Amino acid sequence: MSDTAPPLRTGSHDLSVSTELARFMGRDWAPTPLPQDARVAARAVTPARRARLSARFPGERLVIPAGELKVRSNDCDHRFRPYSAYAWLTGLTGEDQPGHVLVLEPSGPHDHEAVLYIRPRSPRTGRAERPADAFYRDRRHGEFWVGRRPDLAETERLTGIRCADLDELGGTLPPGREPSTDPELAAVLSELRLIKDDWEIDQLQQAVDHTTAGFEDVVRSLPRALAHPRGERWIEGAFGLRARAEGNGLGYETIAASGAHACVLHWTRNDGALNPADLLLLDAGVETDTLYTADITRTLPLSGRFSPVQRQVYELVLAAQEAGIAALRPGALFRDFHRAAMRVIAEGLAEWGVLKDAEGDLHRRYTLCSSGHMLGLDVHDCAQARAGAYLDGVLEEGQVLTVEPGLYLQPDDLTLPPELRGIGVRIEDDLVVTSDGARLLSSALPRTPDAVEEWMGTLLDGTATQ
Repeated sequence: MSDTAPPLRTGSHDLSVSTELARFMGRDWAPTPLPQDARVAARAVTPARRARLSARFPGERLVIPAGELKVRSNDCDHRFRPYSAYAWLTGLTGEDQPGHVLVLEPSGPHDHEAVLYIRPRSPRTGRAERPADAFYRDRRHGEFWVGRRPDLAETERLTGIRCADLDELGGTLPPGREPSTDPELAAVLSELRLIKDDWEIDQLQQAVDHTTAGFEDVVRSLPRALAHPRGERWIEGAFGLRARAEGNGLGYETIAASGAHACVLHWTRNDGALNPADLLLLDAGVETDTLYTADITRTLPLSGRFSPVQRQVYELVLAAQEAGIAALRPGALFRDFHRAAMRVIAEGLAEWGVLKDAEGDLHRRYTLCSSGHMLGLDVHDCAQARAGAYLDGVLEEGQVLTVEPGLYLQPDDLTLPPELRGIGVRIEDDLVVTSDGARLLSSALPRTPDAVEEWMGTLLDGTATQ
């Protein structure tokens, strides 16, 4: 994207290309156009999203990059996932988007024209800024290495947005408001996504349904996982297979925490063995191809049956979640459902004798984090929204969020009786706020201890007969 073409991203172990090979590689390629009717899944809803953003910043250029590839190690990159606001505004969600930029150019006092600056597909014939051999030699962007990209005309048909060559930007972003340097724009991009439209809610339901199937896969895999020295990894892998088979992959790193590992809120090492006497806390979500993610947690008895003390802890967390769900309705404060859940937790801990009484915030030693968050393109969606619109705001119909109270009774906590130490329980479900309350998107997964045991028994019986 400069006057001098950058060197190709070739490997240190690649062989040089002879003149004869270069000439041979540069000819006799058949055209491979995309189907004329190909469209991104969100094409019908993205114009209204861009119009809403345009109305908030009249007369100002807005620059929304897709993001860049990030190195994992040496010459290996992480899999690319575009910036959520870019995906929301364009409908483009694939791994072929690194470096691409959406620019909303002012086209009048109150309007913008959207222009997508993209890297077109690797040409079979070169020009100064794009060598003819890039398609088979450039490991980072070459078509033979990472797959075909649409050309400009194809991308315009896919998205309904006018497209231009990324090289026109000259290697730098145009001047304008850009989320990484403009907190107000970043906040607005989050706030505009707080209320989901029907299309988004459908995508989230699909994510939840795939996640439900992944949890069933995990239960079926338990006999083999229990026999493996790193059974948590086996669990992670079983769910990950479903996530990649049905969607883009994981919405976040899977938490497969058994025994005392469940007391670590974001346990993703997943390197422990499984003990049939313990619980498994599984927090996982499938991300759809459109990048919407579920976020569900179930705490399961690895033996298939809760012990009395495990059931005691589980039932308190379930009662807290029920109280939180009951507090969801339009007009309620966002924080109300957390407060409702924590009242139940505090009263339960006092009843057990762990706390002197239910007043104050000492219960947080055993539960620590908030009881839920917005959900959508990001697992912690709309996180840059201003407090008045989110954390200190009120719930509105169409918002999607999680309710996920937990108890994390650390194995070395001397304030607890020995039989409670090392037990971690979280129950998390995904809900959409409706006109009169909230609808449970994840209702297909059981929540009561009796229903969990019956569900696990049915799935495990099925593995025994296979």
